[in-house]
Amino acid sequence: MEILGIDIGGSGVKGAPVDIRRGVLTAERCRIKTPKPATPVAVAKVVARIVKHFGWQGPVGCALPARVKHGVALTAANIDRGWIGTHVPRLIEEHTGCRTFALNDADAAGVAEMAFGAGRDRHDYVLVLTVGTGIGSAIFINQTLVPNTELGHLELGGHEAEVYAADSARKREDLSWRDWARRFQRYLEHVEFLFAPDLIIVGGGISRPKKWAKFADQLETQAELVPARLQNEAGIIGAAYSARILHQPEVTV
Repeated sequence: MEILGIDIGGSGVKGAPVDIRRGVLTAERCRIKTPKPATPVAVAKVVARIVKHFGWQGPVGCALPARVKHGVALTAANIDRGWIGTHVPRLIEEHTGCRTFALNDADAAGVAEMAFGAGRDRHDYVLVLTVGTGIGSAIFINQTLVPNTELGHLELGGHEAEVYAADSARKREDLSWRDWARRFQRYLEHVEFLFAPDLIIVGGGISRPKKWAKFADQLETQAELVPARLQNEAGIIGAAYSARILHQPEVTV
């Protein structure tokens, strides 16, 4: 069974068909630069281009950097604020003709990791953190997603946590990996104090093996701490896998 997964980001919109039984892309992903401004209609047109690129006519799963509740975007991060209040599946369906399911991008990445990656077969309390421009979060209890958490926006030392401890802070302030790791350690300690997960999966660009090796030994957590396995494909895979409910006619998105 294949579903087209779309991952809308601040810099690029990526998509590919996904075999949702195996959690793998079945074609090379297509990436198109995110339009500026990233208004709902402008981005929907880019999604339509990706749909056309694959000659796709089936279901679509769409991940975007927003809190999505009952299909409606309630926030907007690194995309235009015009998304707030937009019914995302309806918008994408109008531009593609494809039935669509939408969810938060960090939730999508987490879903992928739990189904096919580092959280596979884990039935305890798992926290997935996606670390890049910001810090996204996804919480799972017994493989069930608690949607739309925003743990990157916790306050840490008088700062919003992601402004202080995301990978973008390392780049912006030209921090060494050691100095940045101290900040991320503070964040992990804060999150553990509040939520006490059994497993923490760290995704995003910093989970790539060459980067992970530069700082992981400086982190200490009570929970088991591991890097994500699916990396750049997680959002696409998780969006597609989440859209599997569209094969159930009785479910209304």
